Amino acid sequence: MPELPEVEVVRRGLQAHVAGRGIARVEVLHPRAIRRHELGPEDFTGRLAGARVEAARRRGKYLWLELSDKEAILAHLGMSGQMLVQPEGAPDEKHLRVRIRFDDGGPELRFVDQRTFGGLALADLVTSDGTLLPAPIAHIARDPMDPAFDPAEAVKALRSRRTEIKRALLDQTLVSGVGNIYADESLWRARLHWARPTEKLTRAQGAAVLEAATEVMNEALQAGGTSFDALYVNVNGQSGYFDRSLNVYGQGDRPCRRCGTPIRREPFMNRSSYFCPRCQPRPRRSS
Repeated sequence: MPELPEVEVVRRGLQAHVAGRGIARVEVLHPRAIRRHELGPEDFTGRLAGARVEAARRRGKYLWLELSDKEAILAHLGMSGQMLVQPEGAPDEKHLRVRIRFDDGGPELRFVDQRTFGGLALADLVTSDGTLLPAPIAHIARDPMDPAFDPAEAVKALRSRRTEIKRALLDQTLVSGVGNIYADESLWRARLHWARPTEKLTRAQGAAVLEAATEVMNEALQAGGTSFDALYVNVNGQSGYFDRSLNVYGQGDRPCRRCGTPIRREPFMNRSSYFCPRCQPRPRRSS
């Protein structure tokens, strides 16, 4: 699923192509795409007609279009959701779910989703920690790229939990934006095993893994994000190429780029964790 860098790439594209435009008409071509909008397709399309897109926003892995009336179109990209900007009249994509036309007659915004795990919904904007956020995600923590992100408070939050460090990194109420890929990459850079107990982390170790997360996600952003197939793309339909720079994620049995030891893969929360057994030794069990 898209993580912070991939979502930020999409947000920047939406800000460039959609912000400041008025919505003329919305078509819902598959009801599942707006299943999170409990009032249904007619309410969704009716309330959006005549609205104006003020800006494209993001917190962590969450993306929304801020509207002029303190509402937002909250987008869940899921595993295959795409926000595409296409010329009006361009052939419809096979898995086109929602079409948004604008009153200037320019390119339209299309939500395409092959697996239909993603979707769009209208949400009220509420103030949380001094920032306007869609109500369903008001509990989400700031991410390391947020100008108001407080690393010391984030380290404190991580160390206050009694869990494994990777589980804590994936907890979006502690630090947002980090998913399975960048958690593995950050832990490799910080030389920490994914199962290290958070309550035993030193402040220096906590700071190191958050600094590594910021570093690796910035690098991924410069590469347009990580794409393993054609499902993650930016608004122009282009894939990112950071997968070429991954050090551990998806690199099982390949030599560690730092020490040459084969990278190991282990099951983790119905997914996988990749790590170097030499650079990231497993923590000793407490006696």
